[in-house]
Amino acid sequence: MTAAVAAFAGSPFPGTAPLTWGQRAYWLAAQRRGSSATLISMRRVLSMPRRAPADVDSVLRALGGLIERHSSLRTLIFFEQGRQEVVAGGGQPVLVVPADLSDPDGSATAARLAKTLAEQPFDHAAELPQRIALVVSQLGAVCQIVVVFSHTTVDFQATELVLRDLRLLLLRGAVPTPAGPQSADVGQAEQEEASLRRCRRAVSYWVDGFRRLPVDTLAPVGPAQQPRWRRCVLVSAAADTAARLIAQQHRVTSSTVLLSAVAGVLATWSGTDTCGMHTMVNNRALDRFQQAITKLNQLGLVVVDLSGKPSFAEALPQVWQAAIRAYRHAYYDPAQMAAAFAEAGLPYATGVSPHCYFNDIRLAPADTDLFGRDAGEEAVRKSMGRSTFTVGEGLDQFTWRLRVEIIDAADGIGFALTGDTGYLPPPRAELFLRAVEGLLVQAAFHAAPWPWTPKP
Repeated sequence: MTAAVAAFAGSPFPGTAPLTWGQRAYWLAAQRRGSSATLISMRRVLSMPRRAPADVDSVLRALGGLIERHSSLRTLIFFEQGRQEVVAGGGQPVLVVPADLSDPDGSATAARLAKTLAEQPFDHAAELPQRIALVVSQLGAVCQIVVVFSHTTVDFQATELVLRDLRLLLLRGAVPTPAGPQSADVGQAEQEEASLRRCRRAVSYWVDGFRRLPVDTLAPVGPAQQPRWRRCVLVSAAADTAARLIAQQHRVTSSTVLLSAVAGVLATWSGTDTCGMHTMVNNRALDRFQQAITKLNQLGLVVVDLSGKPSFAEALPQVWQAAIRAYRHAYYDPAQMAAAFAEAGLPYATGVSPHCYFNDIRLAPADTDLFGRDAGEEAVRKSMGRSTFTVGEGLDQFTWRLRVEIIDAADGIGFALTGDTGYLPPPRAELFLRAVEGLLVQAAFHAAPWPWTPKP
């Protein structure tokens, strides 16, 4: 292992700028999560394009060009002072690591490096917001590029934009289009009156929505285990097929179908007909920020009101409309939100939220494509017997009593539930996810009147 440097010399404009709202939200989340803040680093591995020069010096030049192009990648963050500062020039440290002899393409070595680089929290005031390593073959050619981004700098969409530019720089030495807005640009734009009006609308929506929610949701079932939170995953081809069928039948997205199913089970289990479902919103619908290299994503609040006792099919357009309202009100200054909640006597970002965090993080959900599967009821119900449930990592600190993430899986979709073991120990977490799966399969082939699923 050797150390190298990717030199860069970019414009310092605009110099110092306020933190973006997304950065402030990150800081708030990091303070709540404590040592688990490393979980919000973003790891990426880029295989070296075959037609690109693969010597170390050429790759270092491309990396330097990338950092020159995107001032977000050379911005220091001073959270306590509420500002960020663009660095004009300098060098990005880069590790150069030979691939293991048993790892000819370097992929295993790269995965290990990504994990290692993400283990230590970033020092944002002194360190550029990414860590980079090159994996080289036995002949000295770069075969893998490892980048670990701080989430202060990029969200998922910005990461993809940055890696797209890196591929072009490796292949062609230049990117033909201008760079999009950078973090400091966004920080300044959020101080404009149009942005502040949008923030005020979002704050009003959240305060009104929270007043409609129950103070608590799931009832405790026993003492919490150690560690207190446990991540469990149900992988189900049946749920995947059923969600696609329902999306096709009712002309909604599969994300809406899955959000509705989780909300329905939560409502039945908690005995309340109005649920607070938090979700992450990318905020890329804002025209001027579609190509922005910054952290734009923020938390949204979906208020799912099932007080009318709708059938599952009847609820789908209602949930879709509720999700749209949440997306429209997910761009705001966390400081303004906290002040408004305090004035209203409501809790904001304190303790463990009793409401559910739902996040569909599949890379490219194809809502109605059945991939040649047998979509008959008998086949789908039979495939439920092949669903797998596993208990994974534990956490001592977490923000949510219940988080459900929808993830890609080799055969179907995965429901990753991270639950407070005082309320959802693994056996009960499995019952919850099996209830979601069963509801989806039922609703794909038959009417599902309220309540959509039995009480536990």
